[in-house]
Amino acid sequence: MPQAQRAQMAYTFTMSERLDSIKEQLAFVPALPGVYLWKDAEGQVIYVGKAKQLRARMRQYVNLQDERAKIPLLVEQIASFDYLVTENEHESLVLEKNLIQQYSPYFNADFKDDKSYPFIALTKGDLFPALKFTRERHKAQTRYFGPYTDSRAARSMIDIARRVVPLCVASCAEWRRINRRLEGGATWEEAIQSNKPCFNAHVGLSPGICCARVGQADYAQHVKRIERFLAGHYREFVEELGEEMHQAAEGLDFERAARLKARIATISSLTDKQHATSSRQLHADVLGIFREETIAGVHVLMVREGRIINSNEFVLNRGKDVPDEDLLHMFLLRYYDATSSLPHEVIVRHLPDDQAVMEAWLTERLASPRGAKVRFCAPLKGEKAELLEMAEKNAGHTLNRYKVRTNYEDKRINDALLQLESALALEGPPLRIECFDISTIHGRHSVASMVVFTNGRPDKNQYRRFKIRMQSEEANDFAMMGEVLARRFAPERMKDGRFGKKPQLLIVDGGKPQLTAAMNQLGALGVADVALAGLAKRDEELFVPWQQAGPVVLPSGSPSLYLVKQVRDEAHRFAIAFHRELRGKAMTSSVLDEVTGLGPVRKKALLKAFKSFRNLKAASLDDILATKVLPLEVAEELFAVISQYNGQAGRRDGLEASEDEKDAVACGTGGPQ
Repeated sequence: MPQAQRAQMAYTFTMSERLDSIKEQLAFVPALPGVYLWKDAEGQVIYVGKAKQLRARMRQYVNLQDERAKIPLLVEQIASFDYLVTENEHESLVLEKNLIQQYSPYFNADFKDDKSYPFIALTKGDLFPALKFTRERHKAQTRYFGPYTDSRAARSMIDIARRVVPLCVASCAEWRRINRRLEGGATWEEAIQSNKPCFNAHVGLSPGICCARVGQADYAQHVKRIERFLAGHYREFVEELGEEMHQAAEGLDFERAARLKARIATISSLTDKQHATSSRQLHADVLGIFREETIAGVHVLMVREGRIINSNEFVLNRGKDVPDEDLLHMFLLRYYDATSSLPHEVIVRHLPDDQAVMEAWLTERLASPRGAKVRFCAPLKGEKAELLEMAEKNAGHTLNRYKVRTNYEDKRINDALLQLESALALEGPPLRIECFDISTIHGRHSVASMVVFTNGRPDKNQYRRFKIRMQSEEANDFAMMGEVLARRFAPERMKDGRFGKKPQLLIVDGGKPQLTAAMNQLGALGVADVALAGLAKRDEELFVPWQQAGPVVLPSGSPSLYLVKQVRDEAHRFAIAFHRELRGKAMTSSVLDEVTGLGPVRKKALLKAFKSFRNLKAASLDDILATKVLPLEVAEELFAVISQYNGQAGRRDGLEASEDEKDAVACGTGGPQ
């Protein structure tokens, strides 16, 4: 085979593998609006685009479903990608523009005037400043308002502004003629050679400098008012248009009133704030942090002159294992020691403990010739808070991209299983882990849960839940755990395929007493080939039978500790969910069953009227009669039974759900055993 052909085959195989990897990563991209960045093998951004749904749009590239001629060439060079999630398409459009200006990607070279964003410009460098619609933003003595994402809206805003505050426009022939003469050295009197107003002045859209209707001082006042209007201080102007609209309607000039109403609506539509563009000249870094047990993602939005011009993302090795203030302090030191782009403001969720020292250090590094200082801000509401939420959302996506790109979850689980094998002296990695937990309130409605993790991941098809059969006036977790294990590992149960095979590791929620109870029960059943461990909640310690000196302490922040806690928390959640279910059924059935004359039909109608048993418990006799579901005798007996029940419930300690129960989320697949 010729060498060139072998090289082409190798290239095709490599490209196919690369695209397959990218397709796998795209499965974890959210179906949300945002901006995506395709990168080449060197990490350079080669294309920036926006999408209503990121995942679907990006898949069109790698599946070659985009019919543009440049797409095959672009796909050949794609090696990786990034994306930024926004609230809506409005934001993604402006953010796309900012990122294209920042990176100048090769495949965005054809993105020119037809894709640039319009501005409203006020030519303050002229003696008589004028408004104009433009797509450029580089002249020093011109003030720009925008960008706007709709050119018609920008032009409409100019029209509305001039109807509220008359001002010249740069497209006016008379204004251009007067301006040329003034630039040529003529005085204002010499520049104005006619007393005849131009068309704009005639219809009230211009103050009339062409016919000396206003002087320079009066015109300057018009300029100041138009600046306030275009800067967003338009409440007074909206009220003015509203009064004019009502006057037109009262005068039966409905056509004019409709036009004024449309102008007010246009103003309102242009007041929508975008996260990608600030309404003020914000000069800040917005730090969003998303934390998991073992790693944390950080996303930094760089806002300059009110626009997001860039973003940086980082993944830190330590997650929830490090306190918030330590994680923030570490990141601030590392990041701002390396970067040369210092902001005037750092927006964070929580202010650092050493705020004053950190601000002084950053101010020294900023070394502003104007004496600007760097300060921290932890906003609770408003535009800055919205930017912070956007950064935190993207920090979460940063972490997800990293985990998918590096197969982090698989590596973490493998490390966790190997660490458990070593720490607990197992014969091999615990590929099947079972965990049991008891949930009871003073021995009432006692239940147990069994959760199964296969290859380090929850295996919900193997979950089981048990109703405790033993009768007890008080909670006896040890006896209950013995009962559950006896049922789980009974010979007839072990022959049942629904329970699967024996676990390589069995964890009971609790310390040494629970472990001893489990050992005794398994010993009585003759089950000697199952490794046992008791997990104490307080210090996250593992008690094992073969170590009498003390518990096994897994390293803080380690994958093995994360996995054990995940297993324990899942067992706790599953048990509480079942316990709450049984307790709820008991309250709504047994109490109502004591009422003579309250059958299934009336019971259903009654609960439908009160929406819940809790509402029924709090109801008065009049409330029950008002439903017209029960006759007087039955209603009186029901009220008496409920009153007696409420009195007993009030005297019973611990009946209400604990905080853990309130936080638990009901879930489960296995039925009661």
